[in-house]
Amino acid sequence: MVTPLQDSGGPGPDISERKRVTVIGAGIAGLVTAYELERLGHHVEVIEASRDVGGRIDTHRFPVDGQPGPFAELGAMRIPTGHRLTRHYIAELGLQDQVCRFQTLFSDDAAYLPSSAGYLRVRDAHETLVKEFVAGLPNRRYRENTLLFGAWLDATIRAIAPRQFYDGMHNEIGVELLDLIDDIDLTPYRSGTAGNRIDLHSFYADHPLFRSLCPPHLERFLDDVLDETGSKLVRLRDGMDLLPRRLAAKIRGPISTGREVVSIDVRDDEVVLHVRHGAGIVATSCDYVVCTIPFTVLRTMRLAGFDQDKLDIVHQTKYWAATKIALHCREAFWQKDGISGGASFTGGHVRQTYYPPADGDPALGAVLLASYSIGPDADELSRLSEVERNALIIRELSEMHPELRRPGMIMGVAARAWGLHQWSLGAATVRWGQKAALREAERLEAARPQKRLFFAGEHCSSKPAWIEGAIESAIDAAHEIEWDEPGPEFAATRPSRTEKSA
Repeated sequence: MVTPLQDSGGPGPDISERKRVTVIGAGIAGLVTAYELERLGHHVEVIEASRDVGGRIDTHRFPVDGQPGPFAELGAMRIPTGHRLTRHYIAELGLQDQVCRFQTLFSDDAAYLPSSAGYLRVRDAHETLVKEFVAGLPNRRYRENTLLFGAWLDATIRAIAPRQFYDGMHNEIGVELLDLIDDIDLTPYRSGTAGNRIDLHSFYADHPLFRSLCPPHLERFLDDVLDETGSKLVRLRDGMDLLPRRLAAKIRGPISTGREVVSIDVRDDEVVLHVRHGAGIVATSCDYVVCTIPFTVLRTMRLAGFDQDKLDIVHQTKYWAATKIALHCREAFWQKDGISGGASFTGGHVRQTYYPPADGDPALGAVLLASYSIGPDADELSRLSEVERNALIIRELSEMHPELRRPGMIMGVAARAWGLHQWSLGAATVRWGQKAALREAERLEAARPQKRLFFAGEHCSSKPAWIEGAIESAIDAAHEIEWDEPGPEFAATRPSRTEKSA
C-alpha cells in the first residue's frame, strides 16, 4: 500500500529548510501529524494537556490483583475495513496481526432488541418488527421481503440514532423507498441463521442509486448507520490504544504530557503559546503550530490573531456527547444465555450493550460494555452524578440481563462521559442533518490555517467521528506545512489525498 506521505528518496530538506513545528494534542491526529512531519525531515515536539497519549482512543484495563485484567473500549472501538488510511498505519506500525473482526449490533442472533412485546431475540424479532412497522404505513400492500427490509431499516435507525433525533426523522428514510424496491428481488439480501433479516449494507452497496433517495440532509447519517452495522468492521485484539502508543514510540521528538495550552496568539511570523505546567504559565514562541484539539476545548482559551470567520467556526461547530459505561463481571454470563458477541439494542437510557470477546483467563472475569449512548441521550445521563448514572444503567440492564443482580457479579465499573471530559468536552463532530455542501464548507473552514497556525482533527475531515477522519486531516496538515503555502486560495487548489499518495 502506498504511504500517505511519500519519501522523496533524497537526503531530505536542507537544515535551513527544516521547520520547527509544535503539535498541540497527542490524540491520533496529533501523533500522525508529528510522525509524518518527522518523516519529511522536520523537527517536531508534541504537547498534551492530559497525562497520557491517545485522546479519544481510550482503552480501560480493569485491575485484577494489581495487574491489568480484561479491558473495555471507552473511546473508539471499531474500524470499517474501507478506511484505508487507518488500515495503512496499522500495517506500517506492525499491528496487522492484531486485526480481528468487530461484531456489531444485530450480528448475533441471540442478542436482544426491545419491542412493544418486551425484549426479543434478534432471531425471533422479525414478525413483531414487521407488524409494528406495517401499523405505521399508509399503504400496506407490499411484498414480504419489502416489509422485512423496511422493518429492519427502521429498527437499525432506532438503535443508532438518539431518541430525539429518531423521533424527528424516522419517517424520512425508508418509507418512500418501499414503492421502488418492491419490484427488486431482495432474497439475496436475507441474512441471519434463519434468513429473517436483511443485510442493509450489502443492499446499498449493490444499489448505490437507492442511496440518493435519502434526503440530502440525512446522507451522512445513513452512511454512519451502514458503517456502524456492517459486517466489515475490525478492531485490535489487545486494545485500540495499541495504535496511538505504537505511533508515539515512533516519534523522535519530545511528547510532553501535563502541558495545558491556555492561549494562542497568532502573529505574522510566529505563534505564541501560553502553556500551563504545574502552578506556572510559560509563554513559548513557535515557528509553526498544528492545533489538533477539539474546538469545544479551543473556544475556552484566549485566542488572538484569528480572523472573524475562523472564530465563528471555532465557536459554532457542534459536538455530540457520548457516554460509555463498562462493567467488570465475575463471568461472561451472556455466553450461557447463548450470546457469543456483537451487541443488543437495549433501549431506554442504556441504548446499546456490547459483548466484547471473553477470550482471556476466566479467573480474571469478563467485561460487558453495558451502555453506549450518544447525543441527547448521553447528555441526559451526564446530568446525573456518577453514582446515580451507574445505578440507573445497572437497574435498566438488569431487566434484560437479571444475572447482574447476583451478589458479586459486578466486580467493577468504569465510565467515560466525553461531553464532560476536561480535554474533549464532546465525543465528536456529528454533522447529521446537514446537506453535503454545508458539511464541506464547514470542513474547509475548520481546517483553514491562520498564518502559521494549522489545524487537524476529526472535526477538520470528511469523516468526522472516525479515526480515519483524524488521520486524513493530519496528513493534510503535514502537507500544508511542508509546502508552507497557507491561505484560502491554497486550500481551494491543493491536491486531494488521493493525488498526494499517488
